Amino acid sequence: MSAAIAMRPLASLAIPQSGASRFAVQALLVIGGTLLLTLSAKTKVVLGPVDMSLQTLAVLLIATAFGARLAVATVILYLVEGAMGFPVFQSTPEKGIGLAYMMGTTGGYLAGFLVMAAIAGWAADRGFDRSPFKLFGAMLVAEAVMLSMGFAWLATFIGFEKAWFFGVQPFLVPDLIKVALAAAIVPAVWSLVPRKG
Repeated sequence: MSAAIAMRPLASLAIPQSGASRFAVQALLVIGGTLLLTLSAKTKVVLGPVDMSLQTLAVLLIATAFGARLAVATVILYLVEGAMGFPVFQSTPEKGIGLAYMMGTTGGYLAGFLVMAAIAGWAADRGFDRSPFKLFGAMLVAEAVMLSMGFAWLATFIGFEKAWFFGVQPFLVPDLIKVALAAAIVPAVWSLVPRKG
């Protein structure tokens, strides 16, 4: 693989190097990423105060495909859409919309998605996305930080014991599977990229 793409995320292969077309493609990727986050949020299993969805998988895949800068921009736009009242989150509009929903029991997880995207994207920017083992380690850190933020916020509503029981414990095995899946998918895609030089 050429040195030119050795430390760039997957999406960089489709982004023009300069000009208005570069900005247009980046904007389309970010908007498309928010649509993927919305779809993944609506795929859920009801567990209690916090429902299980495919969002962590979507965040990890977006982060490692886009790199930190575009991934963070994607999650920020997604959060802005939610703050403006668009029904992009889990259980919206049935459990509320906008800032009121964001300040509820899932608020810590939403903020955690931003940090998760930054960590996983940072790893992709440094070439961790070529190795399933390195990527798994980075994603595991990102997952742990996101869950910790969600747990801490949820605990302010229902206490530490219930927050662990409802907001962390049910997600440990499923999210570990999602991390492993994401860590396998991205290097597999990279293996299909033609090698140069």
